[in-house]
Amino acid sequence: MSSGQATVNAAREAVAAVVDPEIRVITIADLGILRSVEVEPDTGRVVVTITPTYTGCPAMDVIRADIRRALAVAGHPDAEVRTVHSPAWSTDWITDAGRAKLAAAGIAPPAPVRRDGVVPLTLAVRCPRCGSPETEQLSRFGSTACKALWRCRACSEPFDHVKAL
Repeated sequence: MSSGQATVNAAREAVAAVVDPEIRVITIADLGILRSVEVEPDTGRVVVTITPTYTGCPAMDVIRADIRRALAVAGHPDAEVRTVHSPAWSTDWITDAGRAKLAAAGIAPPAPVRRDGVVPLTLAVRCPRCGSPETEQLSRFGSTACKALWRCRACSEPFDHVKAL
């Protein structure tokens, strides 16, 4: 492995460990907003590309600062963080490990979104605590803009559900 590839791997490992500031149980890699980690061949500078979960996401400034901090600790104090909006982030980018982490934390992960022209319709969300499909949406808005508030009719517990995008 070349030293350039070793640098990319080490930088990606450092960045991939950054947690989402709004959903502290999941990393930005598991959330799917980490698009790439590269090293500019002429300068050796690390460049990280991220995509927000939605335009105007208030957590992006914190995420960029956390990425820069993680890279500085890893020996890359002059790293650049680029934000791209196209293609737009999708909940399909959440990894299986990320979905499992969300469920373990009591947050219902979104179902995969179909991209074949079919519009997904969420009729029920399984309770992340007891697994019951007997749930109801209380509010389209949850603890963050990317989540909705639901309640389980079986165990009576409220829970957040990550909205499918």
